[in-house]
Amino acid sequence: MPAFIKAISYYLPQKELSNQELSALFPEWGVEKIASKIGIETRHIAADDEFASDMAIAAANNLFAEHGIKPGEIDFVLYCTQSPDYFLPTTACILQDKLNIPVNAGALDFNLGCSGYTYGLALAKGLIAAGIAGNILLLTSETYTKFIHPSDKSNRTIFGDGAAATLISTNGYAEIGEFVLGTNGAGANNLMVKQGAIRHPAKNTGLVNDEFGNVSSDANLHMDGPAIFSFTSEAVPPLVEETLIKNRVEKTGISQYIFHQANQYMLTHLRKKLDIAPENFYINMRQFANTVSSTIPIALAEALKEKDTAPGTKWLLAGFGVGYSWCATVITFN
Repeated sequence: MPAFIKAISYYLPQKELSNQELSALFPEWGVEKIASKIGIETRHIAADDEFASDMAIAAANNLFAEHGIKPGEIDFVLYCTQSPDYFLPTTACILQDKLNIPVNAGALDFNLGCSGYTYGLALAKGLIAAGIAGNILLLTSETYTKFIHPSDKSNRTIFGDGAAATLISTNGYAEIGEFVLGTNGAGANNLMVKQGAIRHPAKNTGLVNDEFGNVSSDANLHMDGPAIFSFTSEAVPPLVEETLIKNRVEKTGISQYIFHQANQYMLTHLRKKLDIAPENFYINMRQFANTVSSTIPIALAEALKEKDTAPGTKWLLAGFGVGYSWCATVITFN
């Protein structure tokens, strides 16, 4: 049985962090430099008492209100986050209760970052194909900013918080195609929050200054930017080529390429390496920043307002990052 994207909505926290504010904190970062290289003008930041589950609830309620969807229609909840409320219970179970989704619905969390949305589409398609569920609520929500040290200028420049809600069903406006997935855990240390779980419980540790002047500890988000850039540059081109082949479509047959919105510099590099025309390569992060697993659905929701979705139009979605992990698919509009 085919699976379709039926509706998408998103939520952004009210608090914002602008380039002007960052430049005031870090004078070596000019406002124009941040905007031109990173491609971000402002980031939405979760309040101190606002957590990933709160944002997921807000995104889901936006979905219900904006698209006339009733919680009683949902028969499975997939929740993607790397900043869960608790070790246990599963946050998806809490979301089921707070969203008034029926108790006979399935619910689970999965821990993935930048590839989380496309992985979620794959999981949802599998549930539909197996006849396990027919209306799946895919929620992505992340508060990476709570992991970032206040003096880590690089990560504070890139990341924002946000959540998205997608209904995947047996009918809808875009059919979900075939998937290509990949994993390379050898790169795990290059994007990591080391402390806080069982192997490295949280404790007081000294701060470390890296070669770029960023400050962090093992309790904060660590990202080796050059290593992540190298991984992305090597992994994404073959991911795209294999996805095109698996979906039996030529590169020119894709109207829009929507990648994980990591940062403008990386995306521009990938676009040129793949020889994709700018008008076919969607970038929209200036007001959103890198919201990790929610970048693709937020970009997708915005692209739906702007781009042609005539019957037969095909868009390629590709997520990649922390793990390392990567996943891509093609969606075809009805």
